[in-house]
Amino acid sequence: MSGIHHVTAISGRADRNLDFYTRTLGLRLVKKTVNFDDPGTHHLYYGDEQGQPGTILTFFPWEHAAPGHLGVGETQETAFRIPAAATGYWTHRLIEKGVTHALERRFGKNVLTFRDADGMRFALVGVPGAESEKAWSRDIPAEHAIRGFHGATLLVNDAAPTAAILTDVLGFREVARDGALSRYRGDAPIGAFLDLHEAGDFPRGRAGRGSVHHIAFRATDDAAQAAMAKKLVADHHMHPTEQKDRNYFRSIYFREPNGILFEIATDEPGFAVDEPASELGHSLKLPRFLEPRRAELEAKLPPLGETV
Repeated sequence: MSGIHHVTAISGRADRNLDFYTRTLGLRLVKKTVNFDDPGTHHLYYGDEQGQPGTILTFFPWEHAAPGHLGVGETQETAFRIPAAATGYWTHRLIEKGVTHALERRFGKNVLTFRDADGMRFALVGVPGAESEKAWSRDIPAEHAIRGFHGATLLVNDAAPTAAILTDVLGFREVARDGALSRYRGDAPIGAFLDLHEAGDFPRGRAGRGSVHHIAFRATDDAAQAAMAKKLVADHHMHPTEQKDRNYFRSIYFREPNGILFEIATDEPGFAVDEPASELGHSLKLPRFLEPRRAELEAKLPPLGETV
């Protein structure tokens, strides 16, 4: 499957983040863990009932992080899939929740755009037939609930070198153009679209609160990931990292030619590796190397409030 595996962003307060993504957007808290490289902060994963690749939005909540400033070399917007008939429901819900939003037209479809409290940019895209797919529905009626990612938009100076990696390495193909946007599609049923917004000499962005930290693409397994890494080096002169074990997937990282941090993450082993699927997100999960520090970390981490 070629498509988006997950999107990881930087937020402010963890409790506010949790409330917005579970209560306002109705996503499931799939995993409550820590940033493996900075274990004094949470790493929160949201997604569908099973935490499928293509549904996972994750956050590093750094309460005192300065706001980000959007520019080239960043993910400009992350888009969710909703049933085509649900746009009216979501318009009323965003009004009710006081969320700034707007209705736009892209690639012949209505797109409802909005931002969270940290300024992160999102869109809801109506997809015909999505209502027949299974949905996590706790705070949102199932017929209106989010069904994973539609895709993401990357803001770049020059689209061509990024497009070459998307098509030659990551399994996407160009399917449409709309002004400065070029659209690429993978073959996964969710998280299949990647738009490149070519902005020329627009200023570079500054990462911070409300910014996407990195975007991850799918690899079925270690062998597929290794083949992608080999092609990145041989054909595109990229320098991916060694593989890193993230407990729920295994990852390599590299900066594509416009400077955006890309990850290639394996679909396996998934989020039920350390707790039953029915219990996802209920308790703090730590990697083995941090388990001896559990008491210290639990005392240091900010409170989240109700998490299930």
